[in-house]
Amino acid sequence: MAKRDFYEVLGVGRDATDADIKKAYRRLAMKLHPDRNPGDPEMEGKFKEAKEAYEVLKDSQKRAAYDQFGHAGLGQGAPGGFGGADAFSDLFGDVFGDIFGTGRRGGRNQVFRGADFRYELELSLEQAVNGDSVNIEIPSQVACELCKGSGAAPGTQPVRCQTCSGAGSMRVQQGFFSIQQTCRACQGAGQRIETPCRDCSGRGRVRRNRTLAVKVPAGVDNGDRIRLAREGEPGRNGGPSGDLYVDIGVQAHPIFARDGQDLRCEVPVSFATAALGGSIDVPTLDGQVALKVPAETQSGNVFRLRGKGVRSVRSTGVGDLFCHVQIETPVHLTEEQKTMLRRFDESVSGGGARHNPRARTWFDGVRKFFERMGA
Repeated sequence: MAKRDFYEVLGVGRDATDADIKKAYRRLAMKLHPDRNPGDPEMEGKFKEAKEAYEVLKDSQKRAAYDQFGHAGLGQGAPGGFGGADAFSDLFGDVFGDIFGTGRRGGRNQVFRGADFRYELELSLEQAVNGDSVNIEIPSQVACELCKGSGAAPGTQPVRCQTCSGAGSMRVQQGFFSIQQTCRACQGAGQRIETPCRDCSGRGRVRRNRTLAVKVPAGVDNGDRIRLAREGEPGRNGGPSGDLYVDIGVQAHPIFARDGQDLRCEVPVSFATAALGGSIDVPTLDGQVALKVPAETQSGNVFRLRGKGVRSVRSTGVGDLFCHVQIETPVHLTEEQKTMLRRFDESVSGGGARHNPRARTWFDGVRKFFERMGA
Protein backbone atom coordinates (compact mmCIF):
# COMPACT_ATOMS: atom_id res chain seq x y z
CA MET A 1 0.00 0.00 0.00
CA ALA A 2 1.31 3.44 -0.93
CA LYS A 3 2.14 5.70 1.95
CA ARG A 4 -0.14 8.63 2.59
CA ASP A 5 1.12 12.17 2.39
CA PHE A 6 2.68 13.11 5.74
CA TYR A 7 0.91 16.49 5.83
CA GLU A 8 -2.38 14.70 5.22
CA VAL A 9 -1.61 12.21 8.01
CA LEU A 10 -1.14 15.03 10.54
CA GLY A 11 -3.97 17.12 9.11
CA VAL A 12 -1.88 20.25 8.47
CA GLY A 13 -1.04 22.31 5.43
CA ARG A 14 2.35 22.44 3.76
CA ASP A 15 2.88 25.92 5.17
CA ALA A 16 2.38 24.71 8.74
CA THR A 17 4.86 25.95 11.33
CA ASP A 18 6.85 23.66 13.61
CA ALA A 19 4.46 24.54 16.42
CA ASP A 20 1.46 23.64 14.24
CA ILE A 21 3.02 20.27 13.40
CA LYS A 22 3.83 19.47 17.01
CA LYS A 23 0.36 20.49 18.16
CA ALA A 24 -1.28 18.34 15.48
CA TYR A 25 0.84 15.34 16.44
CA ARG A 26 0.09 15.75 20.13
CA ARG A 27 -3.62 15.74 19.36
CA LEU A 28 -3.37 12.58 17.24
CA ALA A 29 -1.00 10.83 19.63
CA MET A 30 -3.30 11.28 22.58
CA LYS A 31 -6.18 9.89 20.51
CA LEU A 32 -4.33 6.96 18.90
CA HIS A 33 -1.89 5.96 21.63
CA PRO A 34 -1.90 2.15 22.18
CA ASP A 35 -2.30 2.62 25.93
CA ARG A 36 -5.65 4.27 25.22
CA ASN A 37 -6.63 1.66 22.62
CA PRO A 38 -5.35 -1.68 23.97
CA GLY A 39 -5.67 -4.57 21.55
CA ASP A 40 -6.67 -2.38 18.60
CA PRO A 41 -4.22 -3.07 15.72
CA GLU A 42 -5.85 -0.41 13.50
CA MET A 43 -5.22 2.33 16.05
CA GLU A 44 -1.67 1.06 16.58
CA GLY A 45 -1.02 1.29 12.84
CA LYS A 46 -2.36 4.83 12.67
CA PHE A 47 -0.23 5.77 15.66
CA LYS A 48 2.90 4.48 13.91
CA GLU A 49 1.93 6.37 10.76
CA ALA A 50 1.46 9.62 12.65
CA LYS A 51 4.73 9.13 14.50
CA GLU A 52 6.61 8.54 11.25
CA ALA A 53 5.11 11.67 9.70
CA TYR A 54 6.00 13.73 12.77
CA GLU A 55 9.62 12.54 12.89
CA VAL A 56 10.11 13.65 9.29
CA LEU A 57 8.29 16.97 9.39
CA LYS A 58 9.77 18.11 12.71
CA ASP A 59 13.28 17.83 11.22
CA SER A 60 14.00 20.80 8.92
CA GLN A 61 16.41 18.85 6.67
CA LYS A 62 14.13 15.82 6.32
CA ARG A 63 11.16 18.09 5.73
CA ALA A 64 12.97 19.98 2.98
CA ALA A 65 13.89 16.72 1.24
CA TYR A 66 10.35 15.43 1.61
CA ASP A 67 8.85 18.65 0.25
CA GLN A 68 11.06 18.43 -2.84
CA PHE A 69 11.12 14.71 -3.60
CA GLY A 70 8.31 13.17 -1.55
CA HIS A 71 8.85 9.79 0.08
CA ALA A 72 11.63 9.04 -2.38
CA GLY A 73 13.66 11.91 -0.98
CA LEU A 74 13.94 10.13 2.36
CA GLY A 75 15.73 7.08 0.93
CA GLN A 76 16.71 4.30 3.27
CA GLY A 77 17.04 6.73 6.11
CA ALA A 78 13.35 7.33 6.34
CA PRO A 79 12.04 6.28 9.74
CA GLY A 80 10.06 3.07 9.56
CA GLY A 81 8.26 1.72 12.58
CA PHE A 82 9.76 3.05 15.80
CA GLY A 83 13.41 3.64 14.82
CA GLY A 84 14.86 1.95 17.90
CA ALA A 85 14.06 2.01 21.58
CA ASP A 86 16.25 5.02 22.42
CA ALA A 87 14.83 7.18 19.66
CA PHE A 88 11.29 6.33 20.63
CA SER A 89 12.00 6.94 24.29
CA ASP A 90 13.19 10.46 23.49
CA LEU A 91 10.10 11.12 21.41
CA PHE A 92 7.87 9.60 24.05
CA GLY A 93 9.37 11.79 26.75
CA ASP A 94 8.97 14.90 24.61
CA VAL A 95 5.37 14.35 23.59
CA PHE A 96 3.84 12.29 26.41
CA GLY A 97 5.82 13.49 29.39
CA ASP A 98 3.09 15.91 30.42
CA ILE A 99 0.44 13.18 30.13
CA PHE A 100 2.05 10.19 31.83
CA GLY A 101 4.48 11.99 34.13
CA THR A 102 7.64 10.83 32.29
CA GLY A 103 10.33 12.91 30.71
CA ARG A 104 13.92 13.09 29.58
CA ARG A 105 15.11 15.27 32.42
CA GLY A 106 16.54 13.19 35.21
CA GLY A 107 19.35 12.78 37.62
CA ARG A 108 21.07 15.66 39.30
CA ASN A 109 19.99 18.09 36.58
CA GLN A 110 16.29 17.68 37.31
CA VAL A 111 14.80 20.90 38.64
CA PHE A 112 11.44 21.58 40.21
CA ARG A 113 9.48 24.80 40.33
CA GLY A 114 8.33 25.82 43.78
CA ALA A 115 4.67 25.71 44.75
CA ASP A 116 2.46 28.78 44.56
CA PHE A 117 1.25 30.36 47.80
CA ARG A 118 -2.11 32.01 48.45
CA TYR A 119 -2.69 34.63 51.13
CA GLU A 120 -6.01 36.20 52.12
CA LEU A 121 -5.55 39.89 52.92
CA GLU A 122 -8.34 41.82 54.63
CA LEU A 123 -8.42 45.57 54.08
CA SER A 124 -10.52 48.39 55.39
CA LEU A 125 -12.63 50.24 52.85
CA GLU A 126 -10.31 53.24 53.12
CA GLN A 127 -7.25 51.07 52.39
CA ALA A 128 -8.95 49.47 49.39
CA VAL A 129 -10.08 52.81 47.97
CA ASN A 130 -6.89 54.79 48.56
CA GLY A 131 -4.28 52.04 48.25
CA ASP A 132 -1.73 51.09 50.87
CA SER A 133 1.43 49.16 51.60
CA VAL A 134 0.75 46.26 53.96
CA ASN A 135 3.28 43.98 55.62
CA ILE A 136 2.32 40.32 55.71
CA GLU A 137 4.04 37.25 57.11
CA ILE A 138 4.28 34.20 54.89
CA PRO A 139 5.90 30.80 55.47
CA SER A 140 9.12 30.22 53.61
CA GLN A 141 11.75 27.53 53.18
CA VAL A 142 15.35 28.51 53.87
CA ALA A 143 18.57 26.51 53.79
CA CYS A 144 19.19 24.61 57.00
CA GLU A 145 22.02 26.24 58.93
CA LEU A 146 23.16 23.01 60.59
CA CYS A 147 23.76 21.00 57.40
CA LYS A 148 24.24 24.01 55.08
CA GLY A 149 21.39 22.77 52.90
CA SER A 150 22.85 19.32 52.13
CA GLY A 151 20.28 17.44 54.21
CA ALA A 152 23.01 15.18 55.67
CA ALA A 153 24.04 15.28 59.31
CA PRO A 154 27.25 17.25 60.00
CA GLY A 155 30.31 15.11 59.27
CA THR A 156 28.47 12.96 56.71
CA GLN A 157 27.73 13.27 53.00
CA PRO A 158 24.94 12.06 50.72
CA VAL A 159 25.79 8.76 49.03
CA ARG A 160 25.20 7.64 45.48
CA CYS A 161 21.84 5.99 44.90
CA GLN A 162 22.40 2.28 44.24
CA THR A 163 19.03 1.80 42.57
CA CYS A 164 19.69 4.14 39.63
CA SER A 165 23.51 4.27 39.94
CA GLY A 166 23.31 8.00 40.49
CA ALA A 167 21.44 8.74 37.26
CA GLY A 168 18.27 9.83 39.01
CA SER A 169 16.16 7.97 36.47
CA MET A 170 15.58 4.45 35.25
CA ARG A 171 14.56 2.99 31.91
CA VAL A 172 11.54 0.71 32.17
CA GLN A 173 10.44 -1.64 29.37
CA GLN A 174 6.65 -1.90 28.90
CA GLY A 175 5.92 -4.01 25.85
CA PHE A 176 7.36 -2.17 22.86
CA PHE A 177 7.68 0.98 24.98
CA SER A 178 10.94 1.96 26.60
CA ILE A 179 10.11 4.60 29.18
CA GLN A 180 12.49 6.68 31.24
CA GLN A 181 11.10 7.27 34.72
CA THR A 182 12.30 9.15 37.77
CA CYS A 183 13.99 6.88 40.27
CA ARG A 184 11.56 6.25 43.11
CA ALA A 185 14.30 5.44 45.59
CA CYS A 186 15.99 8.85 45.41
CA GLN A 187 13.15 10.87 43.80
CA GLY A 188 15.42 11.88 40.92
CA ALA A 189 18.23 13.31 43.06
CA GLY A 190 20.74 10.60 42.12
CA GLN A 191 21.87 10.34 45.72
CA ARG A 192 20.49 9.29 49.08
CA ILE A 193 20.98 10.58 52.60
CA GLU A 194 21.77 7.77 55.01
CA THR A 195 22.20 9.98 58.09
CA PRO A 196 19.67 12.82 57.89
CA CYS A 197 20.26 16.16 59.57
CA ARG A 198 18.36 16.35 62.86
CA ASP A 199 17.16 19.92 62.25
CA CYS A 200 15.69 19.51 58.76
CA SER A 201 15.15 15.71 58.72
CA GLY A 202 17.19 15.41 55.53
CA ARG A 203 15.23 17.97 53.51
CA GLY A 204 18.03 20.54 53.51
CA ARG A 205 15.52 23.31 54.24
CA VAL A 206 13.56 24.48 57.26
CA ARG A 207 10.39 26.51 57.53
CA ARG A 208 10.66 30.12 58.55
CA ASN A 209 8.23 33.03 58.43
CA ARG A 210 9.29 36.08 56.49
CA THR A 211 7.80 39.54 56.25
CA LEU A 212 6.84 40.84 52.84
CA ALA A 213 5.52 44.28 51.91
CA VAL A 214 2.50 44.11 49.61
CA LYS A 215 1.73 47.23 47.61
CA VAL A 216 -2.04 47.45 47.30
CA PRO A 217 -3.14 49.60 44.32
CA ALA A 218 -5.92 52.11 44.85
CA GLY A 219 -9.41 50.91 43.94
CA VAL A 220 -9.14 47.17 44.64
CA ASP A 221 -12.30 45.35 45.66
CA ASN A 222 -13.51 42.04 47.05
CA GLY A 223 -12.24 39.12 44.98
CA ASP A 224 -9.35 41.00 43.37
CA ARG A 225 -6.02 39.19 43.31
CA ILE A 226 -2.49 40.53 43.41
CA ARG A 227 0.26 38.33 41.96
CA LEU A 228 3.77 38.63 43.35
CA ALA A 229 6.06 36.72 41.02
CA ARG A 230 8.67 34.41 42.54
CA GLU A 231 7.55 35.08 46.10
CA GLY A 232 6.16 31.60 46.65
CA GLU A 233 7.94 28.43 47.68
CA PRO A 234 11.57 28.22 46.51
CA GLY A 235 12.30 25.70 43.76
CA ARG A 236 14.44 22.60 44.13
CA ASN A 237 17.82 22.03 42.51
CA GLY A 238 17.95 25.59 41.28
CA GLY A 239 14.40 25.62 39.94
CA PRO A 240 12.37 28.86 39.94
CA SER A 241 10.31 29.85 42.95
CA GLY A 242 6.55 29.75 42.78
CA ASP A 243 4.33 32.83 42.89
CA LEU A 244 2.41 34.40 45.75
CA TYR A 245 -1.24 35.24 45.11
CA VAL A 246 -2.78 37.74 47.52
CA ASP A 247 -6.59 37.54 47.53
CA ILE A 248 -8.26 40.78 48.58
CA GLY A 249 -11.17 40.93 51.01
CA VAL A 250 -12.71 44.25 52.07
CA GLN A 251 -14.15 44.55 55.57
CA ALA A 252 -17.69 45.82 56.12
CA HIS A 253 -17.81 49.58 56.75
CA PRO A 254 -20.01 51.11 59.47
CA ILE A 255 -21.29 53.86 57.14
CA PHE A 256 -20.71 53.00 53.49
CA ALA A 257 -21.57 50.03 51.30
CA ARG A 258 -19.60 49.67 48.08
CA ASP A 259 -21.26 48.87 44.77
CA GLY A 260 -18.51 48.75 42.16
CA GLN A 261 -17.34 52.32 41.75
CA ASP A 262 -20.30 53.74 43.70
CA LEU A 263 -20.84 54.10 47.43
CA ARG A 264 -24.16 53.99 49.24
CA CYS A 265 -25.13 55.15 52.70
CA GLU A 266 -28.27 55.72 54.75
CA VAL A 267 -28.77 59.31 55.93
CA PRO A 268 -31.11 59.93 58.91
CA VAL A 269 -33.16 63.08 58.39
CA SER A 270 -35.37 64.67 61.05
CA PHE A 271 -39.08 64.95 60.41
CA ALA A 272 -38.92 68.75 60.44
CA THR A 273 -35.99 68.92 58.00
CA ALA A 274 -37.72 66.48 55.64
CA ALA A 275 -40.95 68.52 55.73
CA LEU A 276 -39.48 72.02 55.60
CA GLY A 277 -36.23 71.35 53.77
CA GLY A 278 -32.73 72.20 54.93
CA SER A 279 -29.09 71.23 54.75
CA ILE A 280 -27.32 68.42 56.58
CA ASP A 281 -23.66 67.35 56.73
CA VAL A 282 -22.95 64.03 55.04
CA PRO A 283 -19.65 62.12 55.47
CA THR A 284 -17.64 61.07 52.42
CA LEU A 285 -14.26 59.40 52.09
CA ASP A 286 -12.84 62.86 51.37
CA GLY A 287 -14.49 64.60 54.32
CA GLN A 288 -17.91 66.09 55.07
CA VAL A 289 -20.05 67.79 52.44
CA ALA A 290 -23.38 69.64 52.73
CA LEU A 291 -26.39 67.80 51.32
CA LYS A 292 -29.34 70.02 50.42
CA VAL A 293 -32.60 68.37 51.41
CA PRO A 294 -35.59 69.84 49.56
CA ALA A 295 -38.91 70.40 51.33
CA GLU A 296 -41.39 67.51 51.42
CA THR A 297 -38.64 64.89 51.12
CA GLN A 298 -39.95 61.37 51.69
CA SER A 299 -38.29 58.43 53.38
CA GLY A 300 -36.54 56.30 50.74
CA ASN A 301 -35.64 59.23 48.45
CA VAL A 302 -32.12 58.93 47.08
CA PHE A 303 -29.76 61.83 46.44
CA ARG A 304 -26.61 61.53 44.35
CA LEU A 305 -23.31 63.23 45.15
CA ARG A 306 -21.32 62.99 41.95
CA GLY A 307 -17.63 62.15 42.11
CA LYS A 308 -17.78 61.09 45.76
CA GLY A 309 -17.51 57.38 45.07
CA VAL A 310 -14.52 55.20 44.24
CA ARG A 311 -11.93 55.19 41.48
CA SER A 312 -11.74 51.54 40.41
CA VAL A 313 -8.38 49.89 39.83
CA ARG A 314 -9.65 49.00 36.33
CA SER A 315 -11.04 52.42 35.39
CA THR A 316 -10.04 56.08 35.35
CA GLY A 317 -13.50 57.38 36.22
CA VAL A 318 -14.81 58.02 39.74
CA GLY A 319 -18.15 56.73 40.97
CA ASP A 320 -20.85 58.55 42.94
CA LEU A 321 -22.17 58.51 46.49
CA PHE A 322 -25.88 57.68 46.78
CA CYS A 323 -27.55 58.92 49.96
CA HIS A 324 -30.69 57.01 50.94
CA VAL A 325 -32.94 59.15 53.12
CA GLN A 326 -34.36 57.59 56.26
CA ILE A 327 -36.74 59.93 58.11
CA GLU A 328 -36.14 59.48 61.80
CA THR A 329 -39.12 59.19 64.14
CA PRO A 330 -38.61 61.15 67.37
CA VAL A 331 -38.27 59.06 70.55
CA HIS A 332 -38.52 59.74 74.31
CA LEU A 333 -40.99 62.60 73.86
CA THR A 334 -42.16 64.70 76.80
CA GLU A 335 -45.86 65.12 77.56
CA GLU A 336 -45.73 68.64 76.15
CA GLN A 337 -44.14 67.40 72.93
CA LYS A 338 -46.71 64.62 72.61
CA THR A 339 -49.53 67.12 73.03
CA MET A 340 -48.04 69.41 70.40
CA LEU A 341 -47.56 66.45 68.04
CA ARG A 342 -51.24 65.36 68.45
CA ARG A 343 -52.41 68.84 67.65
CA PHE A 344 -50.16 68.93 64.61
CA ASP A 345 -51.46 65.55 63.44
CA GLU A 346 -55.07 66.72 63.81
CA SER A 347 -54.25 69.82 61.81
CA VAL A 348 -52.61 67.80 59.02
CA SER A 349 -55.34 65.14 58.97
CA GLY A 350 -57.93 67.85 58.49
CA GLY A 351 -56.30 68.78 55.23
CA GLY A 352 -56.93 65.30 53.80
CA ALA A 353 -55.13 64.36 50.62
CA ARG A 354 -53.58 67.80 50.38
CA HIS A 355 -51.12 67.01 53.19
CA ASN A 356 -51.05 63.21 52.98
CA PRO A 357 -51.42 62.27 49.28
CA ARG A 358 -49.72 58.91 49.62
CA ALA A 359 -51.81 57.89 52.63
CA ARG A 360 -55.07 58.87 50.89
CA THR A 361 -54.04 56.95 47.76
CA TRP A 362 -53.15 53.92 49.84
CA PHE A 363 -56.42 53.93 51.79
CA ASP A 364 -58.37 54.33 48.56
CA GLY A 365 -56.60 51.28 47.20
CA VAL A 366 -57.42 49.29 50.34
CA ARG A 367 -61.09 50.26 50.16
CA LYS A 368 -61.38 49.23 46.52
CA PHE A 369 -59.64 45.95 47.29
CA PHE A 370 -62.17 44.99 49.94
CA GLU A 371 -65.05 46.11 47.72
CA ARG A 372 -63.84 43.71 45.03
CA MET A 373 -63.44 40.94 47.58
CA GLY A 374 -66.99 41.53 48.84
CA ALA A 375 -68.32 41.46 45.34
